[in-house]
Amino acid sequence: MIITRSPLRITLGGGGTDLPSYYRNYGGFLIAAAIDRYVYVTVMRPFTPGIFLKYSKLEHVDQIDEVEHPIIRECLRMMNLNTPQIEITTLADIPAGTGLGSSGSFTTALLKALYAHRRRLIHPDELAELACDIEINKLGEPIGKQDQYIAAFGGVTAFRYHTNDRVEAAPLQISMATLFDLEDNLLLFFTGFSRSAGTILKDQNIRTQEFDQEMLNNLHFVKELGFRSQKALEQEKTDEFGDILHEHWEHKKKRSGGMSNPQINEWYDLARENGAIGGKLVGAGGGGFLLFYTRERRKLRQAMAKAGLEEVRFRFDFEGTKILL
Repeated sequence: MIITRSPLRITLGGGGTDLPSYYRNYGGFLIAAAIDRYVYVTVMRPFTPGIFLKYSKLEHVDQIDEVEHPIIRECLRMMNLNTPQIEITTLADIPAGTGLGSSGSFTTALLKALYAHRRRLIHPDELAELACDIEINKLGEPIGKQDQYIAAFGGVTAFRYHTNDRVEAAPLQISMATLFDLEDNLLLFFTGFSRSAGTILKDQNIRTQEFDQEMLNNLHFVKELGFRSQKALEQEKTDEFGDILHEHWEHKKKRSGGMSNPQINEWYDLARENGAIGGKLVGAGGGGFLLFYTRERRKLRQAMAKAGLEEVRFRFDFEGTKILL
């Protein structure tokens, strides 16, 4: 049996510029952090022939083309299994559709497990690119390359997306004091709303491809906020980073009418009134998790708990997608 795990992530700046519709013309940049909440995949060879899948559904089929789960189907096709005899199970610490990049984490964990099952090694960069190829090219999802890369590499990492599709990953040059500051003062709260990232990003993708100037200006500005976030964090100016988070959220909301809703706006305002310097919805928007940076943790936690939001505490993950067994 092979067991792999892949971390979920939060975006710290520049989110949205990792979509091919944008970076292929202008280049993209963002900062993401892997967190210690995971997607797990197990792969084993059962005693009987066939493909056995256990996720939110159960599948037992004879051929790869019969597999309903699109990511599993494409990953198995890529591995060229001529006579499938395999069992795949997946579990996650946090449900899909909550903005923490679970789809990319699942794809990298599955590919890592399949490679290990075939006794093959794979570098994080190759792992991330294969996951992107499956989700973006083969399945046609209107998503970016952030989730797959941060899952594969882990850490608090800056990514540059070049116009020729090359992705450059580099650890953020931050001090241990800043790292501990972020782990202590970044708080994550679940809104209770789940949504499909592809649905939210489809509008951004179409408008970017049509060279909609309002959308392009928004993404240009958000990319600049990513560079400013990097500078603030590397200079240990974490309160300034909190201000940039707020600025980012104000611009992110303008991308789409589905980016937020009155209830989320009310919670965000409540957080700002109770010690949050800045924050935003993590991921594509429309639901999932609210992330805040604060110096008044207790006050903010009490206000959010009273409003009915559950906190998910976390630390950063520096291992990326890995084999556990």
